[in-house]
Amino acid sequence: METIFRAPKTSPDLSPPTRQKTIRLSAARRYTRRAMILAAAALYVAVMISRDGHNAPVIASISMAAFLGSIAGFAFSAICGAVLFHLSDDPVRVVEIMIVCSIANQASMTWSLRHHIDWRILSIYLAGGAIGVAGGVWVLLHADRWTYTHGIGAFLLAYGVFMLFRKPMVLNFHHPALDVVIGMLGGVTGGAAGFPSAALSIWIGTKGWDRLRQRAVLQPFILIMQVAALLGISLAQPHAAGLTGLPFSSLTFIPISLLGTSLGMALCSRMSDLQFAKAVNVMLIVSGLGFVL
Repeated sequence: METIFRAPKTSPDLSPPTRQKTIRLSAARRYTRRAMILAAAALYVAVMISRDGHNAPVIASISMAAFLGSIAGFAFSAICGAVLFHLSDDPVRVVEIMIVCSIANQASMTWSLRHHIDWRILSIYLAGGAIGVAGGVWVLLHADRWTYTHGIGAFLLAYGVFMLFRKPMVLNFHHPALDVVIGMLGGVTGGAAGFPSAALSIWIGTKGWDRLRQRAVLQPFILIMQVAALLGISLAQPHAAGLTGLPFSSLTFIPISLLGTSLGMALCSRMSDLQFAKAVNVMLIVSGLGFVL
């Protein structure tokens, strides 16, 4: 994701005072739009809380997770789940909320990267992900959640701490077969925990790519895997959990999630590649803590 703010194009014949006035008017319009979005979001949050006071901690966790997760392009589900799993005793419902909001977030980020996506490279990871996502949904519906989430969390925490205090590691050997395996692992963790970026974010960080190229692979992979996981849950859930239908009530949390995402994307656009690498490691640590706690 690359968000670039440019001064509006002005005619070279304009005098400096006129040019500066044009730039100020453009900035004023931009800030006015942002203020209107913030005001609308605040009103939306107020209405949701007034309808159900229990939504307040859910809204807070979703908005903060969206902001932090969009800085590095992932970790929304891990951060959000660290709170939501303690607020609800229905893990399937929690994963549905996280996937629905994350799909909206990832769709927004993927759209901003649409001109940079290399579908040939992405398709290799998606092939593996398609294999793994069904197994991940099965794990979600049948296995002990605490066992596998703690295992994922411990690994992410250890790796993030290790990489945070050293230079980014670049591997000279890469093979498409390994990319397929990484995609498959992403499908498993995506279906089981709503977190398909666990293995992929680490793997592409070893390729020496800049942040734009990394995100052009990571964001669409997360988006497609989470759509697949949501469909898998919706199809399997009536038989496994006695419930029916897609989680339409979860859609009410999308606007506040998108607001947090837009703020995080704005911050990411001002980062260097080194700062982005550090942000990725920090998000891995935060993700690990989210799963372990």
